[in-house]
Amino acid sequence: MNNGSDIGSHLLDLMLRGGSSWVLYLLLGLSLVAVTIMLDRIWFYVQERPPRERLAAAVAELGKSGAAAALAKLTDARSMEAAVARACLSHAGDGVAAVEERKAGAIEQERARYERRLAFLGTLGNNAPFVGLFGTVLGIIRAFHDLAGNSLQGTQAVMAGIAEALVATGVGLLVALPAVAAYNIFTRQVERATSASEVLAHEILALLKAAPAHAADAAAEKA
Repeated sequence: MNNGSDIGSHLLDLMLRGGSSWVLYLLLGLSLVAVTIMLDRIWFYVQERPPRERLAAAVAELGKSGAAAALAKLTDARSMEAAVARACLSHAGDGVAAVEERKAGAIEQERARYERRLAFLGTLGNNAPFVGLFGTVLGIIRAFHDLAGNSLQGTQAVMAGIAEALVATGVGLLVALPAVAAYNIFTRQVERATSASEVLAHEILALLKAAPAHAADAAAEKA
């Protein structure tokens, strides 16, 4: 029994010494990391805007001149769509089944690149309010402990301590809301890029499947 009470008293002493101020510093540090990730992802997605004219020109070139000419149109082009198109076109000679596998692998690889660091924003958005609530609980514990040690100030001491402790909950919500909003926006960006890449890859596969039929018709005409 004494061991349990000793552990409880040590934990209480640790909470009273720390208070809720360290939670505020923790939330401030997490918010700075979140802002850094947001700026990094915004710049990344701006740079990865799909070159739609070049993509359309590559698809048109594939139907006219073949995969090599279409691939030349996408040299150094950025975006998930361009990377997936290059993966398909560069292995066009391996057969349609191989191109489909290359397409699936390229989309997964690009999706992982697009989703980099987004897990931190999602985790922070879900858990920052709980971190702030933990700081509030620590502040309330300290406030009631101060009340027990100084009954003269009474209600004023408790109210001042609780008001200070509630700041942690407010800061936790303030950190969580932008993180959740940014996570949702970036996730939709990833989904749009993935969907557009799937559509483009299907267009390329359709043209590759149609190419042997066109070749057979041309041979028949010559004969």
